[in-house]
Amino acid sequence: MYMENYQKPMLPSDSLEGRSILITGGGTGLGKSMAAYFLALGAQVLICGRRIEVLETTAKELHERTGGKIVYKSCDIRHYEQVEELIAFGVESLGKIDGLVNNAAGNFLSPTERLSHRAFDSVVDIVLKGAYNCSLALGKYWIEQKIPASVLNIVTTYAWTGSAYVVPSACGKAGVLALTRSLAVEWAKYGIRSNAIAPGPFPTPGAWDRLFPKEFMDQIDIPSKIPVGRVGHHQELANLAAYLMSDFSAYVNGEVITIDGGEWMKNGGEFTWVGEMIPPEMWDAVEALIRNKSKKQ
Repeated sequence: MYMENYQKPMLPSDSLEGRSILITGGGTGLGKSMAAYFLALGAQVLICGRRIEVLETTAKELHERTGGKIVYKSCDIRHYEQVEELIAFGVESLGKIDGLVNNAAGNFLSPTERLSHRAFDSVVDIVLKGAYNCSLALGKYWIEQKIPASVLNIVTTYAWTGSAYVVPSACGKAGVLALTRSLAVEWAKYGIRSNAIAPGPFPTPGAWDRLFPKEFMDQIDIPSKIPVGRVGHHQELANLAAYLMSDFSAYVNGEVITIDGGEWMKNGGEFTWVGEMIPPEMWDAVEALIRNKSKKQ
């Protein structure tokens, strides 16, 4: 039936042939799923993150699965000098880089007044500073070398609505959305397109566990908050990402495409309901669970 096709690859197998794409946060979750599909479509891929052992394992797994060329390098994208080193490594390893997916992110649930300024900084720096570091460094390279390129930013629906209890993420993602639309206009003359995807709930190990510890998940029903009645499948997002990175979307520029089953229209700010679900005395327990999950990863 047609309803099952969302779990299948969408594009012709050579759709990204000749492309070399950097994916930040590419070792796990949605970044890993996008990397796998890009490789299957003929692209070369460079993944980065802060945990070298995770990158090594992912690169080995995806190469064995697809036969494609994938390289990796540890990088803290909050630091511009490390980003420059990452790009130099990618160009040396792959011959060029002509695509960027700003996927790396950090997020956790918390009342804003409970946050330290360091906690706020840690999310905004990864989400926004990391995105503009990579975009700026690669943009300079592309413009100097006259390389047409595509940028894809992973944002979120509350980038334009805002959302309680994830305020650092909302601030950072709103900045990335502004970056997307601004550079789409400014850099189009260089052959550089810039677009974004705003995903709804796509369960991923790590990020999903930090947002929704199992003990918390037992009290809520995420699919019930989504009009189509289910969470997203990774192939759905990978299909959309590959389309936006390919020449099939050559006339799409400065756009943000929502893929959330209608969730944001039903619920507005995605995490606003949290305040109704969790009484004040439970926040200490939720915070402890989230910290425990983070320590294990």
